[in-house]
Amino acid sequence: MSDASRATSPGYPGEPAPARLNLAELAIGRAAAAAPDRVALVVVTDPAAPAEAVERWTFGELDRAVRSVAAGLLGQGLEPGDRLLIRLGNTSDYALLHFGAMAAGIISLPTSPQLTADEVAFLIEDSGARAVAMSDALAVDLPPAVSRVSPADVARWRAEASPAAYGLTRAEDPAFLVYTSGTTGRPKGVLHAHRSAWGRRPMHDAWLGLSEGDALLHAGAFNWTYTLGVGLTDPWINRATALIYNGARDPGVWARLIEAHRATIFAAVPGVYRQLLRSPDLEAADLSSLRHGVTAGEALQPALLEQWRERTGLELYEALGMSEISTFVSSGPGTPVRPGSPGRPQPGRCVAVLPMDGGDEPLGPGHTGLLAVHRTDPGLMLGYWRRPEEEAQVLRGDWFVGGDLVEIGADGYLTFHGRADDVMNAMGYRVSPLEVEDCLARHPSVAEVGVTEVEVSPGVRIIVAFVVPRNADDSGGVDEAALMTHATEHLAAYKRPREIIYVEALPRTGNGKLRRRDLVSLAPAPR
Repeated sequence: MSDASRATSPGYPGEPAPARLNLAELAIGRAAAAAPDRVALVVVTDPAAPAEAVERWTFGELDRAVRSVAAGLLGQGLEPGDRLLIRLGNTSDYALLHFGAMAAGIISLPTSPQLTADEVAFLIEDSGARAVAMSDALAVDLPPAVSRVSPADVARWRAEASPAAYGLTRAEDPAFLVYTSGTTGRPKGVLHAHRSAWGRRPMHDAWLGLSEGDALLHAGAFNWTYTLGVGLTDPWINRATALIYNGARDPGVWARLIEAHRATIFAAVPGVYRQLLRSPDLEAADLSSLRHGVTAGEALQPALLEQWRERTGLELYEALGMSEISTFVSSGPGTPVRPGSPGRPQPGRCVAVLPMDGGDEPLGPGHTGLLAVHRTDPGLMLGYWRRPEEEAQVLRGDWFVGGDLVEIGADGYLTFHGRADDVMNAMGYRVSPLEVEDCLARHPSVAEVGVTEVEVSPGVRIIVAFVVPRNADDSGGVDEAALMTHATEHLAAYKRPREIIYVEALPRTGNGKLRRRDLVSLAPAPR
């Protein structure tokens, strides 16, 4: 995506990013200059510990630590543009290295500690990482040319290094690299620029309702880009407090943390809200500080939204996004929630629906196609790391086209039909698994449900629903006839599951997202 195309293509109507921009300075340095004594970060390990006993950072302290880490990385021989792969547990060192690298102009590569040694080796080779930050517990063998950064190094730099100035990076310079699924089966790197933080600004009002003085509790770990963005970058840009929990997890801990630390906004995936709603701690906790919850990562089922509203009296705002741009469609304080829809394009976004079979002429309201974002949006990635063939597949004229299958109504509300590669083919009709899941989840005996296609014999595929019963002591689960009757009442014949399989739990990622492709492994072998 060239600078020339950004300069000549109409599209993004918002304020352009300044030519000189450093993501870490935007998120931390400016807040430290304006309010050095304000609390920036609270990390809680023991939810029962008094508020004054937890790990706490002011913006001034965070600014000095981040710039000291930047100086240490440069002193170790890394140069601006080098890649630093981060493989640490869920501690504040993760944030210091992520933002410290970007402060120095080094490209941060956050990864999950759950990756295997082989997966890490692939990322090191593919990214050309010059260094890996890892703890002893997560250590892997490194190639001879790749140096190691340890938590002890971070502690030493904080104590001894003279803080570096924020790097004089350009808005278009690379800031961080995240890996996601590729069309070839290999993970692909999504390369983001320093301007990506500038491009997050529309979501601050339109989705998060975030402002100075807020305390945002995020349910994710430090290594997740959802946490690094919504949990840290967004609060800090607004001089708000970020709350992160890194202790032992149980479903009710979030309610206790909201009460103990007076959180005003709670951010999580729908699965976390689902678990919280089952916990008696939700009823017992004082949630009077909380204005609303926000959710992203997978579609919010209307039944879950209704339960949250009934139990808390609060709103739950959904957002839709992509790894390539973060969230850009949402409900929020100024966009009323419409159950079953993630909302409308945020003010300032230039969004369209393009035909599935090609072309760059946007479809009109009510037509289903692929969700696209104009290439001038400052939040959009620079491109795929060393994957020109994959990048070519998602660019159509002035548009970046993702894999989300949607329609946008005349009033701007978007209906999400799932990923294009998740859409099932039933009797010649395209069926979104989300539509079937939303229907079945409304049945009172269903706690969770995931839907996908399963090959039951060579060439024969049917829609199968994998259901977790609401009552754990149900032997054999739900009355299947009653659930099928419910489906008959709410779904066209071709959308109904042909089979229901009862399971104890659905396969999910460490951050609670449904691993839809793994559902097939729960089904009996094809006949």
